[in-house]
Amino acid sequence: MGYFLRFLLILAWVLGLGLTSAVMVSAGFYVYTSPQLPDVETLRNTALQTPLRIYTSDNKLVGEFGEIRRDPVALDALPEELIQAFLSAEDSRFFEHGGIDVLGLTRASIELLTSGRIQSGGSTITMQVAKNFFLSNEQTFTRKFNEILLALKIENELSKNEILELYLNKIFLGNRAYGVQAASRIYYGKDVRDLTLAQMAMIAGLPKAPSRYNPIVAPERAKLRRNWILSRMHELGVIDEASHSAATNEALTASRLHSDVTVPMPYVAELGRQGAIERFGEVAYENGVNVHVTVDSGLQMAAEAAVKKGLLNYTLRHGYRGPWKKLTEPTRDEPIGAELADEEVPEIAKRLQAPDPQLDKRLQVQALLELQNVYRDFYLIPAWVSRVNKEGQGSAQLLLADGSTTELGFKDVYWARAYKGADSMGKIPMTVSDVLSMGDLIYISPRAAVTMPPPSGDQKVPKASAGGYVLSQIPAAQAALVAMEPKSGAIRALVGGYDFHLNKFNRASQARRQAGSNIKPFIYLAALESGETAASIINDAPVVFDDPKLEDAWRPVNSSGRFYGPTRLRKALYLSRNLVSVRLLERMGVMPTIRFISSLGFSPESMPKDLSLALGSADFTPVEMAAGYALLANGGRLVQPHIVKQIEDASGTVMFEQPAPDRESEPEPVVDPRSVFIIDSILADVITRGTGRDAQVLKRGDLRGKTGTTNDQVDAWFSGYNQDLVTSVWIGFDQPQTLGRQEYGGRAALPIWIDFMREALESTPESTMEQPEGLVKAWIDADTAEPAAAESSNAFEEFFKEENAPDTIAAPEGFPDAEDGIMPEEEDEYVAPEMIF
Repeated sequence: MGYFLRFLLILAWVLGLGLTSAVMVSAGFYVYTSPQLPDVETLRNTALQTPLRIYTSDNKLVGEFGEIRRDPVALDALPEELIQAFLSAEDSRFFEHGGIDVLGLTRASIELLTSGRIQSGGSTITMQVAKNFFLSNEQTFTRKFNEILLALKIENELSKNEILELYLNKIFLGNRAYGVQAASRIYYGKDVRDLTLAQMAMIAGLPKAPSRYNPIVAPERAKLRRNWILSRMHELGVIDEASHSAATNEALTASRLHSDVTVPMPYVAELGRQGAIERFGEVAYENGVNVHVTVDSGLQMAAEAAVKKGLLNYTLRHGYRGPWKKLTEPTRDEPIGAELADEEVPEIAKRLQAPDPQLDKRLQVQALLELQNVYRDFYLIPAWVSRVNKEGQGSAQLLLADGSTTELGFKDVYWARAYKGADSMGKIPMTVSDVLSMGDLIYISPRAAVTMPPPSGDQKVPKASAGGYVLSQIPAAQAALVAMEPKSGAIRALVGGYDFHLNKFNRASQARRQAGSNIKPFIYLAALESGETAASIINDAPVVFDDPKLEDAWRPVNSSGRFYGPTRLRKALYLSRNLVSVRLLERMGVMPTIRFISSLGFSPESMPKDLSLALGSADFTPVEMAAGYALLANGGRLVQPHIVKQIEDASGTVMFEQPAPDRESEPEPVVDPRSVFIIDSILADVITRGTGRDAQVLKRGDLRGKTGTTNDQVDAWFSGYNQDLVTSVWIGFDQPQTLGRQEYGGRAALPIWIDFMREALESTPESTMEQPEGLVKAWIDADTAEPAAAESSNAFEEFFKEENAPDTIAAPEGFPDAEDGIMPEEEDEYVAPEMIF
């Protein structure tokens, strides 16, 4: 017995010594570590990382950037069931302990000592806050000890509610989501307050292992975790039996990543992002910076629709490039049956609303998979040709990505001659089977979204109803549109191509393309500033220029190949006569003209130092061209194109703001407003009797504009305006090549401009330029430009500056214009030997 008592005493002494040593070591470690711990007070002022967001002028969210997606929410704004789901899953004794759970921590410590890693956690919510805000994720004793000390410090300085609010807004929940609100948006596309109990439990199951329990990539595993949390909530008395049973039986509803973006406008959003990063650097991705752009969401949607329709109409005029893929056989050889197909792709197979009994089920499922994995939008809908009927003109049965079916008849495919080049197509189809075959993966467009070209040859095309679909294809050509307020330079709509997701190159701001006749108004403006008048006569006749820099002499011509003799400047501009423009530039001098045009905001480096400038060989972006036409619309004042209106930090403090235009002290014009007014009046003639006359369909008297087409129709432009909005449109291929012989600016670009301006100006009154002082009207002869009697049948009124007006001044207003009703020849644009440019 004595030996046993002695053993107990020795054991007690050893244990006491060990405990004392442990306390001393811990105390020493604390003394060493404590000064290095961060100040908990910083948690009160922690700026939770939130993404960079882009908003339109009417406050629509159009873009979001940043690796971390967070949307902080106050604790009292969160559903109580969501809070209880997290507590049940992560720390049911949160409101009872002082920052550490001794039992859980002991278990985790034993695992770390015996296996070298922590397997079952042991961290309280407070410890997770300490780790997420201040510490690394490495599982070492030092880190764990720091975590414990910091948790105790946090508990001592913050309330339980403050700790819980930090946790629910900081915790990583997969798919770049940090915090419960971001997770709710990403997985369910709705506010956290609108989640069901089952959805709350699903999100509460993510902190343990966001990838392993992700409801999108591992739905079954996530469901098991969700149901375990629901059982814990029931066990702890947080929910009753009925709620537990209903939530446990609820189907999984998480889907592919949702976004808060209201109206996706990626070209605009990218420019907003660039504006923020240029001004504030990479931290803008994390500090909750909000960028407000000048773009109006309604105008932007109208611009995108106009560009897409214009490009689709262009591609339908030039032939069918064929299906983007063919699928006629299943990719596996095993016996096919509905059960096997369902087992492989259950969700896809269920979408077959009317499976074709004569076709392999797996083949139809594979077609659905193909359709769901390719580009689509409202204007281009992928479809699979499941059957072609050859009776009569025939028809084609189509399967769509949602599992539904539709049909195309000959009236929907007759345009589809095989594409062989911009000016060459294959034989004329007479039946649907001449165009489509079973297994073709194609695109179709709503009939209302396109303008079908006229039938060819002997085609007999049945009359089509208003609805339905037509065969279509992704356009190979591209386009850009920029709409701008002429008085401020604020960009109201911008489209950089058919679709950002197909090609991220922004042609509106990045593509420098030859301007063609879009530059001519500025050449003629220079002429008016140098003393010419709108009635000045220039001979439209052949001309040859010998230049030692060229291998051959340069012989510019009009696109029609004709010469029209002596021509007034007004008529030469609205009919876009090339030879008049060249002779006019020669008269003024190339370098003085370049210096003048540069004073209007155009880059001199973009302009060639030879006479080809008169025909549009200068390179400009659509943004630059729109800014130039803004000067014509606002009386000769320079504007700075801009798309960023204001940038705020997360608290709403304005960090940058574009100065608003001061209407009382407008900048002085950089050119005589009288010259601008005369050019404005000529550009009105472009609409009423010139190359832009198709715009008369808008039935407005305040429209001005100018077409532009480069050599071989490589680039087509239309830039036009009224006093409230200026819009420039370009269309062409990214790798310069001809659009086709007839694809002038008036045919390729003008329809896009018309479609956009129809929507943009729908509810706005007409607005025209006020005539400046120092201008007079005089009657002149339409052929000779000599003063004429008002009663003369060939007389019309012209504007002149007072100092160079003819002797005979205008008669009373309202006298008929002798030129009314004159129809112009085909558009004359930039036509010159390619070697020059």
